[in-house]
Amino acid sequence: MKNKIGVLVMSYGTPENMEGIESYYTHIRRGNKPTEEQLKELTDRYEAIVGGVFPLRENTDRQVRTLQDTLNVDPRSADLEFVCYQGLKHAAPYIEDGVEQMVQDGIKEAVGIVLAPHYSTMSVGSYVKRAQAKADELGLQISFVESYHMHPKLIEAFADRVSAKLNQFEEAGADRDSVRVLFSAHSLPERILSVGDPYQEQLLETSKAVAERAGVKKWQFTWQSAGRTAEPWLGPDILDTLQTLNKEEQVEDVLVAPVGFVSDHLEVLYDLDIEAKSIAKEMDMRLERIDSLNSDPLYMEALSDSVITLIGL
Repeated sequence: MKNKIGVLVMSYGTPENMEGIESYYTHIRRGNKPTEEQLKELTDRYEAIVGGVFPLRENTDRQVRTLQDTLNVDPRSADLEFVCYQGLKHAAPYIEDGVEQMVQDGIKEAVGIVLAPHYSTMSVGSYVKRAQAKADELGLQISFVESYHMHPKLIEAFADRVSAKLNQFEEAGADRDSVRVLFSAHSLPERILSVGDPYQEQLLETSKAVAERAGVKKWQFTWQSAGRTAEPWLGPDILDTLQTLNKEEQVEDVLVAPVGFVSDHLEVLYDLDIEAKSIAKEMDMRLERIDSLNSDPLYMEALSDSVITLIGL
């Protein structure tokens, strides 16, 4: 009988349906219900995405299933059986639920990994903290992959997508080398920089590696989806970056590569595909986005290899 290793696959989470948006938003706000105006704004964003919220949740479920399959076909894991469990930050099954289910299933050893390649104390760090606390409470041995932002297969997967979109620009008559590539990620409060958080540095490392592999001539990094709080967040925001490129450099073709995201999240499908595209259109600027990784085999292999390497196989 093969030794079972539990893999807690963690991500931000999304509501399962339109009716779940309020409770989801309330959890994000630490138990404080949103105002009617705030709730309407978020609901409108989900409704604006083709298909509503359902594809978002189904996509995460598929990533977990595909990772389990990928782990179990790796030759290094021949004597093991990997079983993946989902743990979400702001929706059920919560991170703690995933840990508890592993223990109920008799798992003795586990690995945690987040569907986000770049480490920050405010993002991946918070997932790890919650999972570790529950594991300690239940006596489960668990270790964590904290980042995999420079895994060769992750870089290859992103670079392939950048190259494919640049080919489309070229086919449409644009000068490939003149297309401005904007690498982006979810902004975080500026205070992370004062504590030496590696988030920004890791994102720049990924962006540089992807640009080099894809032969990108002109690229820069920008932020997106900042929270609406009183404290300053990392910038510039992509909407401001687009305005600057239009006014100061007369850039006509832009390709956005949101390397901070690995799935078709709300921040990709709305903030980029609807909001940023609308701003670009107003300026007669062509804006395209690379396809998300989702369950891409190379991405699944990057995750799988990170897990298998961590346990020393």
